[in-house]
Amino acid sequence: MRELADTCRIAVVQMQPTIFDRDTCASRMVETIDRVSRERPSDLIVFPELAIPGYPHGLTFGFVTGARRPAGQLDWKRYYDGSVLVDGPEVGAIAEAARRASSWVSVGISERDATSGTLYNSNVVIDPEGRVDAVHRKLKPTGLERVVWGDAQDHYFPTSDTPWGPMGTLICWVSYMPLARVALYQRGVTIYLAPNTNCNPEWQATLRHIVLEGRCFVVNCAPYVERADYPADLAEPEEVEALDEVVYTGGSCVVDPYGHYAAGPLWDEPGVIYAELDLQQVAASKWEFDPVGHYARPDVLELRVSDR
Repeated sequence: MRELADTCRIAVVQMQPTIFDRDTCASRMVETIDRVSRERPSDLIVFPELAIPGYPHGLTFGFVTGARRPAGQLDWKRYYDGSVLVDGPEVGAIAEAARRASSWVSVGISERDATSGTLYNSNVVIDPEGRVDAVHRKLKPTGLERVVWGDAQDHYFPTSDTPWGPMGTLICWVSYMPLARVALYQRGVTIYLAPNTNCNPEWQATLRHIVLEGRCFVVNCAPYVERADYPADLAEPEEVEALDEVVYTGGSCVVDPYGHYAAGPLWDEPGVIYAELDLQQVAASKWEFDPVGHYARPDVLELRVSDR
């Protein structure tokens, strides 16, 4: 492995979004980056899955098997209007904040494709110069997500060449796809970004499995969401009214290559957790197990990845 920076100072933002409101979400992210830069400068600042414009948990957007309700189309179009272009002003403002902070920034967005009407559940990585370095689209939206966001057609497994080694992303339940994880391991990731909306104990167990399997740091960034964060004037408000008062309790954390918490988990409130990652642990942990090195059998097992 190439020589890495010894440490990475990381800030994980358990953000409370205003769902459907891209401007408020983006402004809150810019304010958070600026505050972290002032109060506790960090090399890497991470935001949750779909931080813009929030994860619309509980909404069906009018879809039922074999039919669609017209009112749901109105809510979907509103969410579509709250989604953003990668080269749009919202990501641009976040990129400028990353430049001011001299930090790498990872942010989940509902991405509007510039050439079609499809949305993608995407993660954008911005470098300390304020440039978009990588865009990863969720390979397979989960469950009813498939009627909101499309399957990735490109941008599968990009990695960012950071001072602490390659950094890659898998969004939420794509981390349950074994071969997708291996695709990141083959790229040598030292930091595995896992933006998501899981707040259950089983997900915490998944994170600890991934670090022991991949011998890397895993950054679990989730939102804190209340029912009051939804608009009050949706076309189908009864779906929101049926939700619990607290929709997502968080659980953001950082797990080291040995399966131990380096920060968090943070529960039941929005906030920022901090850690200083010891990157020497990555190489040291591979002494006894390296999934794509001395513990691999490429003569028996082979993964082929399409990078269209």
